[in-house]
Amino acid sequence: MPMRERLERYFEFQALGADLKTEILAGFTTFITMAYIVFVNPSILAETGMPLPAIVAATCLSAAFGSLLMGIYARYPIALAPGMGLNAYFTYTVVKGMGVSWQAALGAVFLSGVIFLLLTLVGVRQLIVEAIPHELYNAVAAGVGLFIAWIGFRNAGIIVPDPATTVTLGNLRDPHTALALFGLLVIAALMAWRVRAAMLVGILATTLLGAIFGLVRWQPGAYSLADLAATAFRLDLAATLHIGLLEIVFVFLFVDLFDNVGTLVAVGKKARLFTKENQIPRLNRILISDASATMVGALTGTSTVVSYIESSAGVAAGGRTGVTAIVTGLLFILALFIAPLIGAIPAAATAPALILVGSLMISTVSEISWSDPMVAAPAFLTMMAIPLTFSIANGLAFGFTAFTLLKVLRGEFRKVNLFVYVLTALFILRFFYMGKG
Repeated sequence: MPMRERLERYFEFQALGADLKTEILAGFTTFITMAYIVFVNPSILAETGMPLPAIVAATCLSAAFGSLLMGIYARYPIALAPGMGLNAYFTYTVVKGMGVSWQAALGAVFLSGVIFLLLTLVGVRQLIVEAIPHELYNAVAAGVGLFIAWIGFRNAGIIVPDPATTVTLGNLRDPHTALALFGLLVIAALMAWRVRAAMLVGILATTLLGAIFGLVRWQPGAYSLADLAATAFRLDLAATLHIGLLEIVFVFLFVDLFDNVGTLVAVGKKARLFTKENQIPRLNRILISDASATMVGALTGTSTVVSYIESSAGVAAGGRTGVTAIVTGLLFILALFIAPLIGAIPAAATAPALILVGSLMISTVSEISWSDPMVAAPAFLTMMAIPLTFSIANGLAFGFTAFTLLKVLRGEFRKVNLFVYVLTALFILRFFYMGKG
């Protein structure tokens, strides 16, 4: 059997309506929309005192490992990389705020990955995923759509902070914002013409125009695997256990778990990867891939590795199988050697793609039973809390808790299993004890 035919059979191309050319294109699209992590993650973690070149290498290597594992083993079009938010928690709360060494903090990340893996192997994480009411799946997808669109508007400068109204319209005459508006128009027009490469072409066209007008910054430099030696295997588990960083491990564990679940639901819903019974095929493999990537990330020298919602951009470009994630993973390896070139792609070029991917994901609201308050209220809370709290985990927590409490108040408490009550109690405890995630 020819290699290409084996590939298409393993990744179920026929069943999913996929083709190799589109999968490769989708992988490029996902990579370009999340390539910013190669520079943003090191800039945040470097404030802990970790060497910048080493963090760049660790970021690329952990993203490549996680994406390749997700693509080959789990066969999903979901890319992974060190998570935004958790890297800030690692730097500003754990290391700078609590005075914990970055080596001990890496130990906490590693322990959270080990716990992830153990919870997966004994079936607890699967139970958590399955406990999420199916009625909330569409709300999660829509909420994530609003979330990434919000990020796109912010990155483009279309929306800016305002002390009186929280946010307001930005300066549309700003060159970078005007460039983003150009990109938004180009991608939308290409999508209207049904161009499959609309996202990728639009991003590259916007970058080219930005270069012509001097809006693209070029910073020559090079990074290699040799730089990794400064952080690789430098985690200090003994210090982690001695200090007793249980709360920190719990935060890494909790946020990664529910962010991962939210991303999985959102991307899976958009890519039509769920079964008719709303089951997620190969769920165990997805969770093992995520846990393994977090452990490898800690060993190489970076904060928690998570599934990236920017994978939705690849799905919007036609990605349906693990080949999309594999292509993204290979590009992260390449990124280690061409990091300055990737850095030339401005936020004004990727922001329009995020906005329009959000517009595609919001379509799932039509599948929510808005006439039923038992579904509508939790769904609305989920959908709105995700972008407004800047956290998929918070949105899930609001919706899940509301769904459970409404069942109790309606007198249907016997229809809720014990495990759901345990999760609800943990959500409520998190809100009161930790304040925000």
